[in-house]
Amino acid sequence: MSATAGQAQSEHSLADRLGIRPGQVVQEIAVDDDVDEQLRASIAERIGGELVDEDYGGIVDVVLLWWRSDEEDDLADALVDVMTPVEAGGIIWVLTPKAGREGHVPPTDVAEAATTAGLSQTSAISAGADWSGTKLIVPKMGR
Repeated sequence: MSATAGQAQSEHSLADRLGIRPGQVVQEIAVDDDVDEQLRASIAERIGGELVDEDYGGIVDVVLLWWRSDEEDDLADALVDVMTPVEAGGIIWVLTPKAGREGHVPPTDVAEAATTAGLSQTSAISAGADWSGTKLIVPKMGR
């Protein structure tokens, strides 16, 4: 297998681990210089287009919330805000720096914020070399 083919397979697996499907609208919130560019490229390739930013006005299938411990807002408040454009049953991935990295957010903080915001936490994954991802589901009813 060539290095390029191996890299493409690895990139697809990143989007696969997040459950990203072709044609989905994926919105990113709190993008900064420290985000995982390989993950972003993998998702863009998988959806067949660019990820939309915070100013996007339509309904989205998935939100990637890049969250660090030094954010000025409260995570629960941010989750309530970002779930507004998410399709019922859609996904919010809270992406946080891994333990030992600058800006690390303890998983218990994410779980507590998710509960406060009325979201269901389903799983956690390694989302790249420096990032962990926590999958939250937006309720289908009662929003």
